[in-house]
Amino acid sequence: MDVSFTEEQRMLQTTTQRVVASEYSFERRAKVLASSVGWSRDLWRRFGELGLLGINMPEGDGGIDAGPVGTLLVSEVVGRGLLLEPFLSSAVVATQAIVTLGSTEQRARWLPGLASGERVAVLAHEEMHCGIDTSRMTTHAARAGDGWVLEGAKSAVYHAPMADLLLVSAKVDGGTGLFAVPAGAEGVERRDFRAVDGQRAADLLFHHVAAAARLGGDAAGELARVVDRGIAALCGEAMGTLDRVLSETVEYSRTRHQFGVPIGSFQALQHRMTDMLIQIEQARSMAYLATTRASDADAETRRAAISGAKALIGRAARRVGQEAVQLHGGMGMTDELDVSHCFKRLLAFELRFGTTDEHLEICRQELLAQ
Repeated sequence: MDVSFTEEQRMLQTTTQRVVASEYSFERRAKVLASSVGWSRDLWRRFGELGLLGINMPEGDGGIDAGPVGTLLVSEVVGRGLLLEPFLSSAVVATQAIVTLGSTEQRARWLPGLASGERVAVLAHEEMHCGIDTSRMTTHAARAGDGWVLEGAKSAVYHAPMADLLLVSAKVDGGTGLFAVPAGAEGVERRDFRAVDGQRAADLLFHHVAAAARLGGDAAGELARVVDRGIAALCGEAMGTLDRVLSETVEYSRTRHQFGVPIGSFQALQHRMTDMLIQIEQARSMAYLATTRASDADAETRRAAISGAKALIGRAARRVGQEAVQLHGGMGMTDELDVSHCFKRLLAFELRFGTTDEHLEICRQELLAQ
């Protein structure tokens, strides 16, 4: 697929690359990973100063409105840098949910803080028993005076431990509502954990939680579009990580010697690295397709492209990640080399926003329906 980017889009990516290269070295990331909070607020504020946290906000709301393509390019840098900060969770998904469903007053209340980096918001949407099929969600909301009361649970909410604002989806009035809840609200129980790739996440339980603010009306359709844009950006992150793990593997093959020669001179290993490149380029084409379809108003067309990309990139992530570890030998399993961190990031990609198998099943159903 031939995709061309504008000069402004390339400048956006280049600026992000410079910041990550100067402020997020492998050693610096290791310190952030080992810290009690698990993220760098300094880098987060720096992203805010550059306008990157307002990448999905209209200019009228104080953002730069770079759209899905600009988001993809920045997401590639985030993935290549293995950033632990909540760029996807807050700057892409939660922000897009507020822009799409929030009233003028709600946008004015929350978006400036999100754009500056003073606040972090996350979407609490998926549940343990239903995966990405949120039509079976059990979290529900009921009227209580002028507000609402939430009951239920959400699972594996990335970056919830660092969030100030939770956007919680729930069944209401025969449809789906989206409710804004302060992270420290009474009745919110948070069970924090570290995901396989080191990013912080939490399971959330809501025990008679008061929610004064509801965003929009029936939010099912718009939430599906928000999540699809998030998956497209996540595919961009995966591409950045895939590029990094391949470049690290090729460099290792040039410097690691066996029988007096670099192992990269062995034809069998050259074939394996060539196959890794082919897998990555196929995945890149699907990531671009998902990006071009991410805002499509037709849900079936959008879903087919998004699920197709998530499934194919998931398979590439597994294949390329495994090959990289094997080509590094025993060192590939150690945290001293970044290949193991790349592998974990790619594994987390397979599980986040629906597994590879779940998206393959969606593709299968789409084909049967044709």
